[in-house]
Amino acid sequence: MREAADTARLSGALLEWYDRHARVMPWRVAPRDGRSGLRADPYAVWLSEVMLQQTTVAAVRPYFETFTRRWPTVRALAAAEDAEVMGAWAGLGYYARARNLLKCARVVTDDHDGRFPDSYAALLKLPGVGPYTAAAIAAIAFDRPEVVVDGNVERVMARLHDIRAPLPTAKPELTALAARLTPRKRPGDYAQAVMDLGATVCTPRSPACGICPWMQDCAARAAGAAAELPRKLPKKAKPVRLGIAYVAQRTDGALLLERRAARGLLGGMLGWPGSDWAETAPDPAPPLDAQWEELDAEARHTFTHFHLRLRIHIATAPPGATPSRGQFVERTRFRPAELPTVMRKVFDLAHGRLDEIR
Repeated sequence: MREAADTARLSGALLEWYDRHARVMPWRVAPRDGRSGLRADPYAVWLSEVMLQQTTVAAVRPYFETFTRRWPTVRALAAAEDAEVMGAWAGLGYYARARNLLKCARVVTDDHDGRFPDSYAALLKLPGVGPYTAAAIAAIAFDRPEVVVDGNVERVMARLHDIRAPLPTAKPELTALAARLTPRKRPGDYAQAVMDLGATVCTPRSPACGICPWMQDCAARAAGAAAELPRKLPKKAKPVRLGIAYVAQRTDGALLLERRAARGLLGGMLGWPGSDWAETAPDPAPPLDAQWEELDAEARHTFTHFHLRLRIHIATAPPGATPSRGQFVERTRFRPAELPTVMRKVFDLAHGRLDEIR
């Protein structure tokens, strides 16, 4: 175990590195501003951390900018229509995050007068805020000495201390090691510094050990094992699920869409009527009487726990057609960008053929 003076030296060296090399992001304040007393906006920190869950910085940046332009405060977001927020979130994935985003914004607005709580314990009580997000908001927005551990931090700790136990088994040990290094002063900057180190220097493959501020202290580097860590338990093979998507277009161009139930995968999002997704091929009734044609192509998408393959059936419907589910949306009001990715893949495959047979 490292002595207190040693951990303070390591934390100080990393903060000095961060002052020079911090990534510029729209939800951050510069590290020197943080040191002078200017803190990040809790709303921006919360929004970015929710968006960044299992998503890259590059993917999140345009969504964050769109959200903060349309809803610049937590009160504005709380007052937004659910469908508008879900549409703006489309393409970012993990749609339960968007539903929890609205729930949390409304609780903060209604129960906390539009201000985020400033403690880990109180933040943890908010909808959709788990231990990692609560720690990140408390540290980054309120400079609380909370331990923020994401995949980058786990990798850095595993290498710094040469921890050979695989993840997720090693997670408690890595969290404890991260806690010992978290300083009382500038913990928010420090939390972001470790994440930046993992994202830009101590990368999963080919870590740039020669420019790392912890190079001389890294036990895995000394052992020649840095690139091998952290070890992980083998992943189970993902099952394949099958389904059908029905894409109907009226002769006036309107498209048949339905909003999915609030609970479950893609809950609350717009999509095409279709079957359940199952391991055996489904055979449901189509949503309206028409001459259906099956495309010679599948929409394929991978979710966290399974691969999905959707057969696509298309049809043209007369103006007075009455569907058994969903409703027709005028083509001028239809925005493909508001569809979740898998439903947009269906549309990309279907729309050319639909226009041919209309």
